[in-house]
Amino acid sequence: MHDRHSEPAPVSEQILRLRGRIDQMDAELAALLERRALVAAQVQRLKPVGYFAGRDMERERRLVERMAEHAPRLGADRLAPIMDSVISAGLAAAQEEAATGPGGVGGS
Repeated sequence: MHDRHSEPAPVSEQILRLRGRIDQMDAELAALLERRALVAAQVQRLKPVGYFAGRDMERERRLVERMAEHAPRLGADRLAPIMDSVISAGLAAAQEEAATGPGGVGGS
């Protein structure tokens, strides 16, 4: 006789395994976002008009279109607000760091 309480259901195992993969991808995505924000901050320091005032909406539109080629399931319409949030968060972090110095306290 099979004791159904001693073994997880196959669907539950699949869900756990898939969620584990999602967790790993989320960690990788977070690391990529951090790297992106650091590089974008370097760009902001070099631009004559940086941070939010220096946003190039045409460049961002082209970026989203290129990304949509790699993520057709999401498409440009879904990627646009995601990238707007990514860019805004990176700009805010860079602007805050410029105002307060690395680490967020005190200027240099």
